[in-house]
Amino acid sequence: MSVFAWILIVASFIIAFIGLVYPIIPSVIFIFLGFTIYGLFYSFGELHWLFWVVQILLTVLLFSADTVSNLVGVKKFGGTKAGIWGSTIGLLVGPFIIPVAGILIGPFLGAVLGELFYSKMSLVNSMKAGIGSLVGFLTSVVTKGAIQIIMIVIFIFVV
Repeated sequence: MSVFAWILIVASFIIAFIGLVYPIIPSVIFIFLGFTIYGLFYSFGELHWLFWVVQILLTVLLFSADTVSNLVGVKKFGGTKAGIWGSTIGLLVGPFIIPVAGILIGPFLGAVLGELFYSKMSLVNSMKAGIGSLVGFLTSVVTKGAIQIIMIVIFIFVV
């Protein structure tokens, strides 16, 4: 039973990392699922209140990093709210329209189209905003990945 529990825990963590590049998967929920599986199979006693406080703070940081990365990426390259919204929509829709490559093409095209149609920017400036959304997305993936690793390392250290 112990091996089965750890297979489920590790699988939850792996799915969380898949969620970094496939945003339809709620990464942090799968990390907490791993913690919960551990508690159910073993004991929540080892996961004391300080552990949960730190994990919740890291979760807030994770969500903040995601939002700020996209916002800064688009804004830094001259984009507007239309580019940010377009990038977000493209990030969610892109993988379904163009499997695999849609994860990168979606936010870029979304930001470009958002700027072209709603902000009435030139094509060159819209493309810059698209590049900014791509930079923001990639920065977000790296940052969230680092935070998730920290969350899992803390879990391993505690148990």
